[in-house]
Amino acid sequence: MGRVTTPQRENPDGSSPVQQTGIPVQQTGVPMSQFAPPSYHQANVNISVGTPWRSGLFDCQEDQTNAVMTAILPCVTFGQIAEVLDEGEMTCPLGSFIYLLMMPALCSQWVMGSKYREKMRRRFNLVEAPYSDCATHVLCSCCSLCQEYRELKARNLDPSLGWNGILAQGQYGSEAPGNAPPNQYMT
Repeated sequence: MGRVTTPQRENPDGSSPVQQTGIPVQQTGVPMSQFAPPSYHQANVNISVGTPWRSGLFDCQEDQTNAVMTAILPCVTFGQIAEVLDEGEMTCPLGSFIYLLMMPALCSQWVMGSKYREKMRRRFNLVEAPYSDCATHVLCSCCSLCQEYRELKARNLDPSLGWNGILAQGQYGSEAPGNAPPNQYMT
């Protein structure tokens, strides 16, 4: 047995090499880059986690009216959310009906719920927390619907107004008194 040594290195001042002790450097002779995929070195990795939700998953008390409504008729809350996220392509009654039909079918409403939760996360760059979209809707669908409703409302997209109501609110909100368009019938 003996002492383990590493290759000799020169001193910074240029004098003779100094013997160093420690753990030897093992070299296999195979460059590590050989095992990396070709795109690994060229990839510009930009990991983005996302922004946090404006309210927590279990903060249902922040909007008690919505919490009670969601506890009794979660299909209506889903319909309102779907109408806003689809920008009016799916109406609230249609979304509610689809959600209602899926509820007795092995409680499969979580499929639609998690799909729209993911759609919302992508649109607003929200973090997928505290659980995955699927797990959130399977484990606590009412809480997740309430959180999505509150998120839209916090972003001035009140689901209770419907898509046409949001458009109307935006149209009237941009016209301040004194900035009204001229009356086309006046000469």
